[in-house]
Amino acid sequence: MLPMRAGWKALGSLAIVCVATLVSAQAPPVTWPQFRGPQASGVADGQALPEAWSATTRTHIRWTTAIPGLSHGSPIIWGDTIFVTSAVSQDPNATFKPGLYGDGDASADRSVHKWMLYAIDRVSGRIRWERVAYEGVPKQKRHVKSTYASATPATDGRIVVAFFGSHGLHAFDMNGTRLWERDLGRLDVGAYDLPEYEWGTASSPIIDGNRVIVQADQQQGSFLVAVDAATGKDVWKTMREELPSWGTPTIYRPSRPGGRAELVTNASNYVRGYDPATGKELWRLGGSSKITAPTPIFTNDLIIVASGRAPERPIFAIRPGASGDITAGSEAGAKFLAWSKTGRGSYMPTPLIYGGRLYVLSNAGLLDAYDLATGAEVYRQRLNHQGSGFSASPVAADGRLYLSSEDGDVFVVRAGPEFAILATNPMGEPLMATPALGGGTMYVRGQHHLFAVGK
Repeated sequence: MLPMRAGWKALGSLAIVCVATLVSAQAPPVTWPQFRGPQASGVADGQALPEAWSATTRTHIRWTTAIPGLSHGSPIIWGDTIFVTSAVSQDPNATFKPGLYGDGDASADRSVHKWMLYAIDRVSGRIRWERVAYEGVPKQKRHVKSTYASATPATDGRIVVAFFGSHGLHAFDMNGTRLWERDLGRLDVGAYDLPEYEWGTASSPIIDGNRVIVQADQQQGSFLVAVDAATGKDVWKTMREELPSWGTPTIYRPSRPGGRAELVTNASNYVRGYDPATGKELWRLGGSSKITAPTPIFTNDLIIVASGRAPERPIFAIRPGASGDITAGSEAGAKFLAWSKTGRGSYMPTPLIYGGRLYVLSNAGLLDAYDLATGAEVYRQRLNHQGSGFSASPVAADGRLYLSSEDGDVFVVRAGPEFAILATNPMGEPLMATPALGGGTMYVRGQHHLFAVGK
């Protein structure tokens, strides 16, 4: 028989376990299901993240897991599982070239690759399972700064899908059982004016109910396709007269009743809105850059689309519900184009809406803040980075912005009307992927490792 003190201690411990189990059972699952999280917003308040940390000193680093191969795809989260992709080359020296430069060359790595999907325990960092989605010689080239696996996977808690461009769209269940795969053809994605420069794909899949949607813009034969999430068979396919693009499509959903859903795509000839159920085009907006990479984002009242290649470099603030051509100067444009700017769009990072402001981060490290409703500039400040610039998109939590640099630092900036850097946190390796937030942790993908940052 337990002594009285030990007995009460045991009962107390049991009570704590029971309460913790009850809270865990009632709490919603941690979800960051696609590129930039729910609705591509990049926002997850309530994380209580540390302001400062260091991967080199292990300060506030919960765990670090090595990920083989190369990928700029971001981590996604469902419950207690993180999913990441990678392309593992037979060349042990395979790498990419970060930095700010105009080199459009393709990588020389044409060795046999394995395109991989990894499931990682969110709490411990242990790799639970890994699956080879495709194995072979790359069917297309990649930019020296990119990888053969630059798209982010997506999940809805039933399936997880990974898109590897010319190497197919692959679906697995949450335990790693292959469900289906689709060959969408060889995708020729690169410089619009120099077709011989192949850069590879980066647009990520999204899941909308029972549909998986992929944007596949290329030199010839661009298309948008929705496939059945259970079988991989086409639900609809819409051809597009478009140049190559790299942005992920977004589905605008109004929070107020009575509005309609709009599937929004960023591309060079037109920014477009579609009916996500049928693939029918609803509206189009001209005046974009000839190279587009940022993903559309939205609030209930505005859809924001940006792109950063000169000379256009636009930011568009679009009112939902449009039809027809809403290009600036048209009658419909006057009604549905709330405001726009030229020369201020971002090239790679997707903008961020947070606290009634729009934050736009350039590759070179200029951070612009605008009043979301009017487009009025709040501030423009330069981040004092080491020189390689920024490709990852900003995320936000609890009044802070987190900006990951290619040099390997995560800048923490106070959200609000005045610019203030709170900390600069070294990760020890280049950062090209956008972090994921959930469960009081930031999951940061570097060139070789996945880091869990938390108190």
